[in-house]
Amino acid sequence: MKKFNQILTTAIVLCTVSTSALAHDCAKKVETYAHPGMFGSQAQEMTTADSTYITGGKILKTHNRIGITNKDNAYVDSWVKDMMGLLKSKEGKGFNSKMPVLRSELAVILSEGFNLKDTKVKKTYKDIPQNYWAEDWITGALNAGVMIGYPDNKFRPDQPVTKAEVFATLAQLMNVPIDRSLIIPEFNNKEIKYIPQWAIAPTKEVVKSNIMEDVPNPDKVNNDEYLSKEQVAYLVGSMKKHWNEINGKAGLLKNYCPTAFNIKLIDRLSARQSNIGDKFRAKTTKEVTLDGYTFPAGSLVRGEVVGVERPGIKKTGSVKVKFIEIKDGSQCKKFPEKLTQAQATMMKNPNFIARLLGFPFSGSARVIGVAGRTVGAGVNVIADGSEQFIDNVSNVFVDLASLQPASSARNIGNAGVTFGKGIFDICKLAVTGTFGIVYELTDEIRYLIVPQYANSSSLNPGEELTIMF
Repeated sequence: MKKFNQILTTAIVLCTVSTSALAHDCAKKVETYAHPGMFGSQAQEMTTADSTYITGGKILKTHNRIGITNKDNAYVDSWVKDMMGLLKSKEGKGFNSKMPVLRSELAVILSEGFNLKDTKVKKTYKDIPQNYWAEDWITGALNAGVMIGYPDNKFRPDQPVTKAEVFATLAQLMNVPIDRSLIIPEFNNKEIKYIPQWAIAPTKEVVKSNIMEDVPNPDKVNNDEYLSKEQVAYLVGSMKKHWNEINGKAGLLKNYCPTAFNIKLIDRLSARQSNIGDKFRAKTTKEVTLDGYTFPAGSLVRGEVVGVERPGIKKTGSVKVKFIEIKDGSQCKKFPEKLTQAQATMMKNPNFIARLLGFPFSGSARVIGVAGRTVGAGVNVIADGSEQFIDNVSNVFVDLASLQPASSARNIGNAGVTFGKGIFDICKLAVTGTFGIVYELTDEIRYLIVPQYANSSSLNPGEELTIMF
């Protein structure tokens, strides 16, 4: 029997938005618990129908989330991740978010990003068959004027879009003042390659708009002729986020305006105490219109915790949330799935009395958790080691009876090694568990005295968030 307390967790991700893992669809919610150790982590995994719980181990985070500005370790679902998921669901197993964006995919990203839903007037192209998977999105992009077909009555949906063409397309939607010289602009203090003369001006506009900040694989933006699907989705999401700053209303999409919700939290969420499935509430601080209904200030917003990573050695922990619905009396609307931005505009800490009252409970919870998991890991070591030791002893007698003294001697040695390794593992767990308990108590006391250090992984009552769709 293999040691199930050493399950690899390198494939575990917090599902939630803009690098290579964007195309990965995590169906399960993931919650991780700290098990501080001096000798590296052993991981234990418990899987339920819709959740995965991880103890210890190395948790590899992805960027399948949007960080709440000023809250480095509070996350929400990413618009870019949604785009990659949509494209993958339509194109199937061959989809690769790192490959160059195709014309059909660019139409999908633009139409989804800017709500280009006008499909009443359909333009027919020889290479777009009826019921083509991206037909409606292509129609939306064409009717809005953000994309055009070719003179030979073809759209060429499977043709890769060059970096210069992407920049020219996006520049139509913004109005950023630039100089009109033919000097190719720099990005990351390097010249951008593969920019022909006709694309210098739109490239300058895109660079100056700052929508390329934190774009995935920035070196490839400089050096490759094509942008990847995820890079293009990131740029469109960034345009939505900075729409007012780039004077978007002066471009082709004068009627487009992102929806922004201003809310104040009622409940507290924290990487230290929250659990998957916890519900939370907030109130809007300004009126907002969603799906034709204007919700007044004070409308109730509901959300849910969908991922937690407990604080531990060299990590502050993280909490991942999603916003579910907004309610005003009997009127209730679901939030859009594709969140563009979240920002904390007013941060608060729980007061000292609240922290003091919670300290005995949170402190004992952390200690019981570490102690229990240490004992559990010890039971696993004893069970696995005993099985292996007894198997070795059995082989000793079997080999002797089979007149194989050399093999019998080797099994005696293996039994001794197994016994010694078991003793070593038990001692290591005892030291690690003791260290973990001391660490958790120290951490709880530090939080009691200086709560600010945990602010990036918590959302506190009274904090105001701006959420943009």
